[in-house]
Amino acid sequence: MFRIKKLDIFIAKQFGLLFIATFFICQFVLMMQFLWRYIDDLIGKGLTMDVLGQFFWYMALMLVPQAFPLAILLSSLITYGNLGESSELTAIKAAGISLMQSMRSLIVIVLVVAGISVYFQEKIGPNANKHLTQLLVSMKQKSPELEIPEGVFYDGIPQTNLYVQKKDMVTGKLYGMMIYRQTGSYEDQAIILADSGMLQSTAEKKHLLLTLWSGEWFENMNKQDLGGSAEVPYRRETFAYKQVLLDFDGDFNLTDDAALSGNAKAKSSRQILHDLDSIHQANDSIGHQFYMEGKRYIFADPVLSREDSIRLAMETHEEVPELDTIYDAMDKDKLREVKKSAARQAQIAFNEVSLKADYAKMLHRQERLHWLEVIGKFTLALSCIIFFFIGAPLGAIIRKGGLGVPVIISVLVFIVYYIFDNSGYRMARDDNWTVWFGRSISTMVLAPLAVFFTYKANNDSAVFNMDAYRLLLRRMLGLRQKRNITAKEVIIQDPDYEADARQLVSINAEIGRYSQDHHLLRWPNPVKVFFQPGDDRQIIDISERLELVIDDLQNSRDRQVLHLLNQYPVLRTHAHTRPFRRRWLNAIVGIVLPVGLFFYFRMLRFRLRLYHDLKTIEKTSLAIVAQTAPQASSTSAEPTITTDSTEPTPPTENE
Repeated sequence: MFRIKKLDIFIAKQFGLLFIATFFICQFVLMMQFLWRYIDDLIGKGLTMDVLGQFFWYMALMLVPQAFPLAILLSSLITYGNLGESSELTAIKAAGISLMQSMRSLIVIVLVVAGISVYFQEKIGPNANKHLTQLLVSMKQKSPELEIPEGVFYDGIPQTNLYVQKKDMVTGKLYGMMIYRQTGSYEDQAIILADSGMLQSTAEKKHLLLTLWSGEWFENMNKQDLGGSAEVPYRRETFAYKQVLLDFDGDFNLTDDAALSGNAKAKSSRQILHDLDSIHQANDSIGHQFYMEGKRYIFADPVLSREDSIRLAMETHEEVPELDTIYDAMDKDKLREVKKSAARQAQIAFNEVSLKADYAKMLHRQERLHWLEVIGKFTLALSCIIFFFIGAPLGAIIRKGGLGVPVIISVLVFIVYYIFDNSGYRMARDDNWTVWFGRSISTMVLAPLAVFFTYKANNDSAVFNMDAYRLLLRRMLGLRQKRNITAKEVIIQDPDYEADARQLVSINAEIGRYSQDHHLLRWPNPVKVFFQPGDDRQIIDISERLELVIDDLQNSRDRQVLHLLNQYPVLRTHAHTRPFRRRWLNAIVGIVLPVGLFFYFRMLRFRLRLYHDLKTIEKTSLAIVAQTAPQASSTSAEPTITTDSTEPTPPTENE
């Protein structure tokens, strides 16, 4: 039975306070990031405070579910980082309470937050998104002279498309202008070209005054304007200065929300699933209609197919002429006309098929957007749980509280999540990935990390032990480990120089026998290397005996002896025989030829190193025996406690 304990209340209080604080911080950061995207739509538009208030209010409501995961990650990391830094987590584990047991109250809180996230996305988020989109569209339509971009056509002015090659941001003057106007039917279109111009709102905000310099005006003429007898189909006017008054309501008016009904982000999951049936059925119907219309382009006769022509000819007992025969029988003029007609029909068919393909692509994109939105509502809530099982174990592992290391780790984790989530969304939206894979790829990447960190933290594994990783890297790269033996401040017992000298002489003799039995400079048999077990016991024995002598001689007060001890290399007793200790792993590496060649040449490198190391050991041992010969004859067998009078040196890591 689940009982609320004082420890649960204690941890819940710490997490709750941090979650509230981090939530508002994350909400502020997300709002500033969102505001930066639409800052051009707000500045200089003369918007009232109530409009700006609505904009920020709906923006905050829309970003609440996105702030939950980051707030949970940061607050859980700081909570368990503080517990570990103050040794409270150690006391909790010493009392027999595991990490998972200490998390149970927070797990309940996180599940509640995930439920709130789903509620926001189902009930509050769609309405806020709809109103926010409505405000953004209305803001873009206010003061359009500030919105005109460079190098693209702008259609924010009713019945007018405006192209500007260059725009002066200081004076507001427009250069290289091209204007398409359409006041009624297709016959009423006009094209205006001007070297420069300016677009300004009138005082009553009901019209736009377009001032143009050095341009031309081309306009189609109606039959009424021509009087029924004119021969010129359009009129052309050249001007040095001209002003045009365009109808435009510059006051802030909300756009009709009916135009935003197809926005998937403004719908709940129930509405999306309900609309998906209609969207899918409509897409299938349109696709089938396009297919039936496209079949006629395969045949020469758009009315009667070739199969139907053959069947009709067989029923009437008429001979079906071959197309090549008809083609060869044509004269040059008729042939030229047929080619032009075929090319024209092919171009028409190509344009029609391209338009239908773009329209069908747009319809399927709309369907994918609905699926992406309904799946994203649940993956975003699931990310709250995943972020908790990343943040809490990481805090227990690193044991650093505050806003230093936790903030850095949280930002890195959230960047990874954002990259995968945003990339997956775009790839699925553009139909490069399936919808479910693109929307859930961030969850699939972070879920194994959450399981890994939770397992390591629950078993007190040193995930961030840099010394262990450094040692592993040195072993993988085959880097040498140098000795660092220094003079000791206090010596309990002097070395037995005589016994050590005998051992070094014996080791040198064994090295000589080893060199005769093992030819280290020869290439070994690859079959023995990868597929036969066995260790080099002789070199292991030499290394163990040498280390015992070094451990005894490092108690010496003779600095020359200590210097010679540092010249002994640290032997790698296995790397010269086979790549790995496990037989099955060696067999796999030997089968994969490129990898096997790499490890085979790596092993040759260690054999060459061992050859030089043995030569160094022989030379250094002879020098130590010669250096310790006077001490060996005068050393007393009784243990003495002496204090070295030399300047004390700090202890090393080996001590």
